[in-house]
Amino acid sequence: MMNIDGIGEEMAITLYNAGLVHDVADLYDLRFEQLVALPRFQERLANRILSGIEESKNVPFYRVIFALSIPFVGEATAKMLANHLHNIDNLMTTPAEQLATIPEIGTKIAEGIVEFFSIEKNREIVERLRAAGLQMAISEEELASRSDKLAGKKIVISGVFAHHSREEYKAMIEQNGGKNVGSISGSTDYVFAGENMGPAKLEKARKLGIPIINEDEFLAMIEG
Repeated sequence: MMNIDGIGEEMAITLYNAGLVHDVADLYDLRFEQLVALPRFQERLANRILSGIEESKNVPFYRVIFALSIPFVGEATAKMLANHLHNIDNLMTTPAEQLATIPEIGTKIAEGIVEFFSIEKNREIVERLRAAGLQMAISEEELASRSDKLAGKKIVISGVFAHHSREEYKAMIEQNGGKNVGSISGSTDYVFAGENMGPAKLEKARKLGIPIINEDEFLAMIEG
């Protein structure tokens, strides 16, 4: 979930079986001497893992929420929670009825979040991660760059672009209140088309009467 270099599923099992890691916070307590003492562990691998753990302290706030393994909270839901609540303290203290008003959350997820943070062990993990230096809020710079210019708009993005990467454009869509969707349907508001976009997608968009915008048109929409 944190995409730590050197720690895949097999390595996670190894660390668990060695008694070193039982929850995500334990990763940030690992020491070099503990790792190199494991069977068939080399110094190079230990350093790679520790470097990956250090770099993971910079992952976005929503990925930290995702890594907590809150019931029913996947990556997309974690991103929605981060965007609406802005920091971990708001997430831990917001009542279920208020959480349920966030788009795509609903009562079941909201109650699961409140129940999760009612458990002292889970709150302790959050505080350990905070002490380790992980991102527990959306930065002031990111908040300042947000707008509602694409509020509620569902956008399918496809193709290759000249000015920014597809992932950068996806981030821009979210920063301006829009939602990235993977497939074209009657509820899609725009198709953001780059070079080499599949002809089938273009044809479907045209049949459904969905506006197709290019790179310059998209940038004008969010900069205007």
